Amino acid sequence: MRVRPSERGAALLAVLLLVAVMGALTAAALEKLRLSTALAINTAALDQARAFAVGIESLMALTADDLLALDAQRTTNAGGWNGGVRRIPLPDDLGLAEATVRDGGNCFNINSVAEGVPPNPLVPRATGVAQFSALMRLLGVPQGPADRIAASAGDWVDGDDIPSVGGGEDAVYAGAAQPYRAGNTLFADVTELRAVQGMTPEIYAQVRPWICALPSADLSPININTLSVEQAPLLAMLAPDQIPLETARAAIAARPVAGWDNLYDFYRLGPMQSVLLPLDVQLQPQLRTRWFSVDIRIALQGAELRESALIDARIRPARVIARRWGSED
Repeated sequence: MRVRPSERGAALLAVLLLVAVMGALTAAALEKLRLSTALAINTAALDQARAFAVGIESLMALTADDLLALDAQRTTNAGGWNGGVRRIPLPDDLGLAEATVRDGGNCFNINSVAEGVPPNPLVPRATGVAQFSALMRLLGVPQGPADRIAASAGDWVDGDDIPSVGGGEDAVYAGAAQPYRAGNTLFADVTELRAVQGMTPEIYAQVRPWICALPSADLSPININTLSVEQAPLLAMLAPDQIPLETARAAIAARPVAGWDNLYDFYRLGPMQSVLLPLDVQLQPQLRTRWFSVDIRIALQGAELRESALIDARIRPARVIARRWGSED
């Protein structure tokens, strides 16, 4: 069969086109295979990292038990456990884990803006609201926004729909671009505070290192035996009119090496001797730590996992009662 001059090379072009298409399809398939393989490897690494993190949680809970067993009456910073980073090599040189344990009660408990025990309705607690506002003012937040946020936090937690002075209930949040309602129960996580009336990203960034959401409405259980001088605002917030920051810093710095034996000595033998507090606030500072916060970072085969956990050591054995995977943002 004779081929026309104009058709010469057409078969070759068709073959080359077919080869090119097959090559492109093969490359796409190989790329998908590569991504699928990488995803499977990362998933397996993250699963393994999560298992290591849970194991480290248990180790930190045992550490809390051992720490409290040394002295059942008081918890001090002896041994450098509070804020120290523990580096733990993973088996078979798979990676490295870092765990940081802190006194989880040395923060403002945002659930203290109300009182009561769920599932019973909560009611606003004036003392907690006042302390929250005082802490924000000590951190540089103007009084107007501080009072509004604190009052709104109390309304967020309480069980009614009646706003307090300066606060906000469902009617306020119903008018948002994306309407929502107040929680009407304890804060499950500090991030909920971002939804409270008056809170802004700037103010949240200021207060975030100082607040926590403990699973009870108790007043913030500040441990005067583990509190650092840098954390003086947490002591001053108890009564800012009577406890200036300078007095709070001096009271923390005056702590005996072995810690305070009792609250009487704390109030009568140091810079706090001229301070007169309501009974509930007098009893608020603690000598023994109940809550331990743990921050864990796992680096494993190119994967990284972060976890935050809260340990309750009131009754032995200590147990993990809350955890959050990943970073807050």
